[in-house]
Amino acid sequence: MSPKRIIIDTDPGIDDALAFLFALASPEIKFEALTTTQGNVTLEKATRNALSVLELAKASHIPVVQGSMFPLVQPLRASADVHGASGLGNSKLPEPHSKPVAQHAVDFLIEKILAEPNKISIFPIGPLTNIAMAIRKEPKFAKAVRELVIMGGAIQDGGNVTPQAEFNIYVDPHAAHIVFHSGIPITLIPLDVTQKCLLRQEHIDRLLKINSPISRFIRDAVNVYLKVSYERGFEGSALHDPLTLATIIAPELLTLKEYYVDVDISGGISMGNTFADIYNITKKPPNMKVGMNVRSDDFVELFTQRMEKLSRSITD
Repeated sequence: MSPKRIIIDTDPGIDDALAFLFALASPEIKFEALTTTQGNVTLEKATRNALSVLELAKASHIPVVQGSMFPLVQPLRASADVHGASGLGNSKLPEPHSKPVAQHAVDFLIEKILAEPNKISIFPIGPLTNIAMAIRKEPKFAKAVRELVIMGGAIQDGGNVTPQAEFNIYVDPHAAHIVFHSGIPITLIPLDVTQKCLLRQEHIDRLLKINSPISRFIRDAVNVYLKVSYERGFEGSALHDPLTLATIIAPELLTLKEYYVDVDISGGISMGNTFADIYNITKKPPNMKVGMNVRSDDFVELFTQRMEKLSRSITD
């Protein structure tokens, strides 16, 4: 089978960076572009981080395109307490030599998708601002996207930014509402599965046996993330964003259910809450597939093996 063509829409972020590395280490994927948005960090930092991580992995040929600076309605909310001041933990990547493409990500996405309808999948692993704006700006866009695989939401799990809301959806719930009702084929990878896939210190120790800037970057980036995870009662750092790529690389590891899913934009205490009609009470047809279970140990092992492979291919 030929590799699956993807664009990653992102707000890097530590686990976002791990998702880029995972994509680069996976022959099942043809990684065509990165589009950036605000979220974990400001747009400027997100774009710098995307360029720097690709440079670290000797993948500067992949275009990076800067997108939305603010959510559609809500104020900007960056997350330095989880991802560190730079967005990449304690890593100290040099300033990137490469520059972003001189186009807005929304226009880039519309142009790229309409040029080859139903050929390219988009993996939004940050707030959904760019995708919602593309849907609103170009009516043909929704019918031309092959699929969206979204990291976001919490269905039966609690939220990680409010008791009810997951970060990516909470940051721009109005964008999520537009995307969920767009008619694009969607697979949602929520906290219900991502928080079962934990990268532990033992996995990082394995990577550090390889003398590589990749393994050292993972150690330095994840260091902050691990500390926050321990404080929240987890035994490791959740591989939120890399797990979206399992839908291509190892789909047998995920249990997907079809549900009608919506997001609360009423502005109250449950703002940004994603909820699924699990018992078909509304009789509305399903609008997405949702990851509800995962063979977590197998996924973390697969991720670690791919990072070992990438680390061996890039040495000082």
